[in-house]
Amino acid sequence: MLIGHRLFLFMSKYSIFLFILLLGCFNPFAPKIEHSPENELVLTEQQTPEEVLQNFAYAYTFKDSLIYADLLDSSFVFVYFDPNIDNSGRFVSWGRDVDLKTTGRLFKSFQTITLTWNKTIYTIEYEDGVELSKTLNLTLYGPAGDYTLTGNAIFNMRLSPYDNKWRITRWKDESQM
Repeated sequence: MLIGHRLFLFMSKYSIFLFILLLGCFNPFAPKIEHSPENELVLTEQQTPEEVLQNFAYAYTFKDSLIYADLLDSSFVFVYFDPNIDNSGRFVSWGRDVDLKTTGRLFKSFQTITLTWNKTIYTIEYEDGVELSKTLNLTLYGPAGDYTLTGNAIFNMRLSPYDNKWRITRWKDESQM
């Protein structure tokens, strides 16, 4: 009878341990991903400009500022047109540090961010990089409201000689708000 009781205690402890171990593998708060080939979000090695854009969508979807930071070259510049400056508006730009702070605030301000790259308008290859223009849809859901932006983004990218990853050197945003 003593052996049966010890076996019962061992199996009870083992069952509890196994239950806790399996529960630890499940995160009820993790975002659900639609598993269809066209919507699959997989982190890449940034071996091509298209892989950079795939990681870009991944970083926005999962609000991952570390992944986003790795997309930007140290010389990165963000450019957009602000129609509210002066009488007719003008282009505004900022560097990598400001962009990382701005994107971090964007990630914190919205509960759900969905970025979809659509058509490639053009691709121009240079000796030291590439320029490509993509259409996009960006949807932001949060306590302050829901927003949908469409438009174009023009990216200049170059291949890093240090780690052979493509990175964005310039992003000109042509979204319509």
